[in-house]
Amino acid sequence: MNGNQNQRPTQPGRGPKGGPGKKPPLAGYRRSPFSWLIIAALIFTAMMMLQQGLGGNTISWDVFEKHLRNDDVESVKITETKVTGKFRKDLATEVKGRSFTVHYHGDAAQERIYRIIDETGNILTVEYAEQRIWLIMLINWVLPLAVIVGLFYFLFARNLRGGAGGMLMSFGRSRHRLQGKDRVQVTFKDVAGVEEAKDEVAEIIEFLKNPKKFQRLGGRIPRGVLLVGPPGCGKTLLAKAIAGEADVPFFSISGSDFVEMFVGVGASRVRDLFKQAKENSPCIIFLDEVDAIGRKRGASFVGGGHDEREQTLNAILVEMDGFGTDDQVIVIAATNRGDILDHALTRPGRFDRQIFVPLPDLKGRSDILKVHARKIKLGPDANLDRLARGTAMLTGADLAAIINEAALMATMANKDSVEMADLEEARDKVRWGRAKKSKVIDQKEREITAYHEAGHTLVQSLLKEADPLHKVSIIPRGPMGGATFALPEKDRTMFTRGYCMALLQVCFGGRIAEQIFCDDISSGAQADIEQATRIAKQMVLTWGMSDELGLISYGPDLGVKELSYLMPVEKEYSEKTAEVIDEEVKNITGEAYKAARELIESNRDKLEAIARALLKYETLDADDVKLILEGGQLDKPTVGDLLAAEQAKGERSEPEQETQQDQSVG
Repeated sequence: MNGNQNQRPTQPGRGPKGGPGKKPPLAGYRRSPFSWLIIAALIFTAMMMLQQGLGGNTISWDVFEKHLRNDDVESVKITETKVTGKFRKDLATEVKGRSFTVHYHGDAAQERIYRIIDETGNILTVEYAEQRIWLIMLINWVLPLAVIVGLFYFLFARNLRGGAGGMLMSFGRSRHRLQGKDRVQVTFKDVAGVEEAKDEVAEIIEFLKNPKKFQRLGGRIPRGVLLVGPPGCGKTLLAKAIAGEADVPFFSISGSDFVEMFVGVGASRVRDLFKQAKENSPCIIFLDEVDAIGRKRGASFVGGGHDEREQTLNAILVEMDGFGTDDQVIVIAATNRGDILDHALTRPGRFDRQIFVPLPDLKGRSDILKVHARKIKLGPDANLDRLARGTAMLTGADLAAIINEAALMATMANKDSVEMADLEEARDKVRWGRAKKSKVIDQKEREITAYHEAGHTLVQSLLKEADPLHKVSIIPRGPMGGATFALPEKDRTMFTRGYCMALLQVCFGGRIAEQIFCDDISSGAQADIEQATRIAKQMVLTWGMSDELGLISYGPDLGVKELSYLMPVEKEYSEKTAEVIDEEVKNITGEAYKAARELIESNRDKLEAIARALLKYETLDADDVKLILEGGQLDKPTVGDLLAAEQAKGERSEPEQETQQDQSVG
């Protein structure tokens, strides 16, 4: 339900804690382990190249002795294990460079060098140097070992010690995402469809802005607010808007981020999160999907206090109880399953207030669509109020997806604006899937689908208790071969028996049409049968709409249902009652089936006319169906006519382009 985020001006001279003149600290730069590995490799390579450069070319003993006897050597330096020297400048040798190195072992080789010098009598500089064993060991062994040890320290030991960016101790650090007051740019202008919830959190915003106002009379603001509602209804967005309106930092973390592979990590992260929150107060802590750690204790295979999830929950309970009356820290949690949370978490003093964020109603859906439509260019025929009527039971996230899909479709069609047809197609795509217009369907299956959808359409149009018809199509969409769409005039908060019976008749209309006009039945009624069975069971088990069973609820208890994965749950009624329930469900569905068949039998000509129109046009709207039921004839181009017109238009444009090109050449 978020629209354009309003840019909020940054307050000069205010740091992350709100103190005047405080600048936020610079983000610490940390080298990655891969960068340290590259640096160590470069240092080691440079040392090896330097050592080879200082030592010169390495030659064999035979080559050295030959050059020594030929008076090619200018000077030598003899040590215990090698000879280094230089060739004469004016001598061209087969060895590259003047410097050379000869390695040898033993005193006999050293004596042989002196003997050759005495025998030849060549004049050259001879120097004897003692071998420094410690220097050789330093260069060849100690230095590479130091590089390896240093590399290990920066990659592993430093992290294991838990220093800056440490790995082992960082498991206990909170993995929250902090958005400063200057970065939280979502306000109540970006939230629509949950007006009651916005009113309930207004006093929290006032407390964060002016806490002394509440302390004057001794009142205590709620320490925790629990947002409960279906997915996609705007719980996270509402929490961000509270932080944006109050102009305070926003600590955001998911419930699953607390639990790790090490025992006790979750509790440690909870303590670290609340510690940082108190240091940055006033602020808001937002725990998303709190049911990941806040489930009722004992409802798992691993019981007792050693369960990691229970330790994390206990830490949250302790931290929320530890708040003082002057702690300006508000904890906001969101969950889709408020019924499975531990009672110690939802009691007064912790999550004092529970705010239900429901599915948006008709006005709420219209407001949400308008918020998201700010970002796109709508055409003159775009009617968001009509679109809101056709999006019953959709969440704010679904509505945002509809607006976005419509904008993408209009862009791909090279339109200047988003038209109503784009919005309706986007709605159908989000709810039922993409239309498969290119799918090749057998003619027999196409006829069965047409009569099936015509049966739904006829019953939907003739029953006053049913929702008004919107359109019907035999174009495959998602898993469906065709669909009949209703357009509710209002949001229903309760279901009457007459409305439920009308729904059942609409469900059975497709199967009945197949039986009457196709002399056979198909598997296309699977979803209709499932929906009808579900409605009939709700009428009998939960809503007390059975005269035989009376006003008794036979539905499963929610608490028992939650533990059903641990042990099989026995029925809370006898086998005789189960037989009565089955009989009542069958009677209700049979009654609806009989009424729908009588309605279709008395209007066979109208159903056949609708089916023929569907085979010709593939999609009919409510006005088309109304015209057919009144005996009129449709006069509009078919899909084939539209395709032929587009093809002819393209063929005409090609000669025109060629003529223009010839004129430009002439």
